[in-house]
Amino acid sequence: MGISAGIIWNRKGKAAKKALGFFALQLFLNFLWSIFFFGFHLPFLALLDLILLWLAILVTMKLFYKISELSFWLLVPYILWVSFAGVLNLAIVLLNP
Repeated sequence: MGISAGIIWNRKGKAAKKALGFFALQLFLNFLWSIFFFGFHLPFLALLDLILLWLAILVTMKLFYKISELSFWLLVPYILWVSFAGVLNLAIVLLNP
């Protein structure tokens, strides 16, 4: 994630600023997930946050791709990991009513 963002950071223009804005948003949503899930023990709220996080990562990847294809590919493991975490989070919500 850091290398991907670093590549974009070194680019100039509005597109890079917008892309980094979405990168910051997904970092914030990632942080909130930990608070909701582990801090407050609210797995449903954490799942909602994770859905927003997944969408923010997707938008970030799209914006990064327009600037650097390598930056896009460096984020693929991240979205896969968040997808896996989402499945686990959903299972916890469904198994603990």
